[in-house]
Amino acid sequence: MSKDTLVIGASLNPDKYSHKAVLQLLAHGCFVKAIGSKEGNISTVTVQTSPPLLSNIDTITIYVNPTNQKPYYKYIIETNPQRVIFNPGTENAELQQLLNENNIKWEEACTLVLLSLNKF
Repeated sequence: MSKDTLVIGASLNPDKYSHKAVLQLLAHGCFVKAIGSKEGNISTVTVQTSPPLLSNIDTITIYVNPTNQKPYYKYIIETNPQRVIFNPGTENAELQQLLNENNIKWEEACTLVLLSLNKF
């Protein structure tokens, strides 16, 4: 699997699901970019605090609550991923509507579960 994936809300704390997701995405052969509130590294992935300029992103997986997603709306739409995953607790009808209007697929799912079932 070599899906280019962006994690929004990546945490440097190894106890957080977003941190675990970055590691599992790497273990499954994904090319991973990450945005978080603090700069640092998760394994070989540099967590940036500003959205990087990206193209050819297959999946954006979200780990921030709906209020904290608002600053990323335009960025997500402009990145034009194949799909967006709303992990538990990040469901957002407003952003989902914007994705629909821009023909971007989305799903409410858990990235870690999808990876463990080989459904990512």
